[in-house]
This record gives sequence, C-alpha cells and structure tokens, in this order.
Amino acid sequence: MELKECTYSNWPNCLELSNNLIKLVITLNVGPRVVFFGFKDSQNLFKNFENQIGTNGRGKWLPYGGHRLWHAPEKASRTYCPDNSPVDYSWDGKTLTLNCPEEKPNQIRKVIEIEINEITAEVNVNHKIYNTGNWAKELAAWCLTVMAAEGRAIIPQEPFVPHGINTDESLAPARPLVMWQFTKMDDPRFTWGNKFIQMREGSAVNCKQKIGLLNKQGWAAYYLNGEAFVKKQEIQENAVYPDYGSSMEFYTEPGFLEIESLSPLVTLNPGECVEHLECWQLFKCHLSKDEDEVEAKLLPLIKE
Repeated sequence: MELKECTYSNWPNCLELSNNLIKLVITLNVGPRVVFFGFKDSQNLFKNFENQIGTNGRGKWLPYGGHRLWHAPEKASRTYCPDNSPVDYSWDGKTLTLNCPEEKPNQIRKVIEIEINEITAEVNVNHKIYNTGNWAKELAAWCLTVMAAEGRAIIPQEPFVPHGINTDESLAPARPLVMWQFTKMDDPRFTWGNKFIQMREGSAVNCKQKIGLLNKQGWAAYYLNGEAFVKKQEIQENAVYPDYGSSMEFYTEPGFLEIESLSPLVTLNPGECVEHLECWQLFKCHLSKDEDEVEAKLLPLIKE
C-alpha cells in the first residue's frame, strides 16, 4: 500500500491511498471528503460536483461529492453546518486518520480512519463522532456515499419464507421499509423485486426520492459500467436505529445517488465517542437487472 500527496482535478492538497488494485483520493482542503474511489486507471465510482471542486463554500454548506460523515437524525439547523475548514491527518503506515476541526455550533468533532487491504480491493472506513460539549447528545453516525450518475443501487430483500400458521418465522415481520413525505412508490427508478430492491439514478426523472430500511443483510451495492461498489456494515441486534429503524437509506435526484449507512442511536456524554465501521469492496462484473443473475453473480463475491 502507498500514501502520497497529490492534486486531484482542481483540488490541491489531496492524499492518494492505494494498493496494486484500487485507489482513494481524499481532499484535505475541506470535509473530509473521499472524492475518488475506484480501480486504478478506471472510472471514479463517486460523484464529484464539478463546479464545487477546489472551492471552500465561503461559509455555506456544499456537498462537494464523494463520501462524508454526518450525524442523524437530519435537522436543517444542525445537519447543514458548513464543513469547509482544512483537515489534519496522520499516517502510521497502516491507518490514515483524518481529524476534523470541532463543529462548534453542534459541539462535536469528527474523525475518519481508513485502512486499505494490502492485496484485495477492500477498504475499512471507521467513523467517529466525539461530543465536545458540556451536555449529553442523542445522535447516530450517518455515513453518506455519493455515487456517480447512471448506475443503480442493489438492496437485498430478506430471504423469502412461505406463510404458515405453524411457523413463527413466517408470521413475524421481517424488516421495516421507511418512506419520506416526498417518496413516490410509483417512481420508475424503482424495481421492486422479490430478492432485491433496485433503485437507479435517472436524470430524466426530475424529482427527489428516498427510502430507508433496517437492512439485516448488512450490505448494499451500486453497479455502474461493469463494476460493483459494495458497502457493508454490522447490524446490531436489538439496537434502536434512527428514522423509524433505518440502518441504511438511499437517496437520489438527477445526477447522483447516495448509499447511506447509519449507526444505532446513542446518548453521548461529554467526551464520549460513537464509532461506525463500513467495509467497502469493489468488483468487476456484468449485471443485468435480472434478479437471478444478480444473485448468482454478486452474492458469491460479497460472501467471499
């Protein structure tokens, strides 16, 4: 693995973390943001907002693109706090640690730790939020990855169990599906399958869309041009997740699609920290929208 300083597009002051297969680029000017993730000499699976590259927001919150860390539940007065200050980092040869300045209006501090596998297309991304205030706060770590346009999210359904009055498993609910006021169930970007929910980015559909769910399978994927990005998280049994029990949320509007994972809600006392670990994987594969093909080709890769 290798870490080096670099310039990315119009972003000076960036870091490139790589092994022989994949690379990540992180801007230190703002954020932090992981602004590139993909195979070497291949496409960027992450969305960049081109007109925001190299800027610093000038006191306003900007999405910039890529991967970022927020805290849930979403509330306009605190969620969209600008994160436009430079980011410090440290590197011990194994873990890249990104230290953000204190978010003073919310009295929290964010840290992201990144470890790239030496030989495989896999990255562990650990997210930390510290309570820097003088009173307890209830929140969840909320990790948003903004994916490039024209792909589709693949969300696993719970395994099918036939209904039977003599089996408790078939009588119990399997997973909550959460909708927002602006969620449209007949949106053509959705494919409601028996094995997967598929949600594509479609720039021709000029509206916003979002769903959430308690994803007990612990993963979701984004497929684009023969490559699949997989985000994994560990689901904690009996934990309370935000937004009516959502451990993952999916949002799209013309130009991008977000895959978002959330930690359980916790009460942080002053000085305490909540952690949330994601594992990212990247695969080369060809997937149609056919559920059986997705199951046959993608699931063995994820299970490995």
